[in-house]
Amino acid sequence: MGTIWNKLMTICLVIEIIANHLRVPTICFAHNITAFFVFGDSLVEVGNNNYINTLAKPVFPNGIDFPKGAPSGRFTNSRTIADIIEEELGFKDYAPPFLAPNTNGDLILKGVNYASSGSGILQPSGLIFGGRICMDKQVDYFAKTRQDIISRIGAPAAQAMLRNSLYFVMIGSNDKLTLFSFDFNHYVDGVVSKFKSQLTTLYNLDARKIVVLSSLKVGFMPFEIDIHFCGQDCVSPLNKLAKLYNSKLKSLLEDLTKNLSGSTFVYADYYAVVEDLINNYRSYDFEKANHACCELIGRHGGLFPCLPVCRICPDRTKYVFWDPFHLTESANLIVAKQLLDGGLEYVSPINIRQLANS
Repeated sequence: MGTIWNKLMTICLVIEIIANHLRVPTICFAHNITAFFVFGDSLVEVGNNNYINTLAKPVFPNGIDFPKGAPSGRFTNSRTIADIIEEELGFKDYAPPFLAPNTNGDLILKGVNYASSGSGILQPSGLIFGGRICMDKQVDYFAKTRQDIISRIGAPAAQAMLRNSLYFVMIGSNDKLTLFSFDFNHYVDGVVSKFKSQLTTLYNLDARKIVVLSSLKVGFMPFEIDIHFCGQDCVSPLNKLAKLYNSKLKSLLEDLTKNLSGSTFVYADYYAVVEDLINNYRSYDFEKANHACCELIGRHGGLFPCLPVCRICPDRTKYVFWDPFHLTESANLIVAKQLLDGGLEYVSPINIRQLANS
């Protein structure tokens, strides 16, 4: 089996090189990247936490509108940003959760999702939830997947496949939410330094096309608005922290692209995209900008997670937020579109579609 896959991948890569030179379409792949790997927290989780001892499990009504049925393992009513981008890039199936028992065999050749609710760049982040897969562990799991791929198709074909895959990284919100220091610069420098080592490890494991999302503007969340008894765009210290982190993250990704041969690290400005969406929510046909659709208590439904006892808004397309922390699928669709095809105000140095085609 390994020999067959090795030969097939080699033939396909040769055809792609010739096709690119002659400017004719390749015939081996339905899209321009071979696999899609996802790292992150609850914003892109697809069910890993169902297999660990944690309070952060995406139970029903999460996934109530998911096309393949609920529970979906996702902290939203249907698809995540990563799901939508995968579909747009031509993948017929979503990257499965790493910890699922059936995530093995040929299934891993199209990608795997390592995301875990409550996780962070720093190991202690999200400790309040109990079990979670921090970024260090997610990278370790990817190393295991990489070795499994090598075992199936051989080292040369595996390296070619992994270098032509896309890596979607959406993590960091929990690190900002568990701030214990008032020295913002020192704290953020520590987070970014740790993240650099994790991203460099991914590069050493043959990742080359890497998309990293910035931190969200925390003050928009129904949770933060409710616990601080303030209006939209509040919690100034946390927003300041997010902006500082995002600035240093963007510089880090530019430096990595410059210094790691053959790599492209894309900075996706999640902060800016969601800020525009919420500030102009009516122009996007939303009716509620900062009120949770899945709610129980709180002026904005932000004081209780989305659980079976909660009320669900009848029209999820009219709400930006699904629960106290996460966007609805309708909002995710808008964000995904900007990251896929947006200009430099949202994604740099190129957008995700351009990265996939590079």
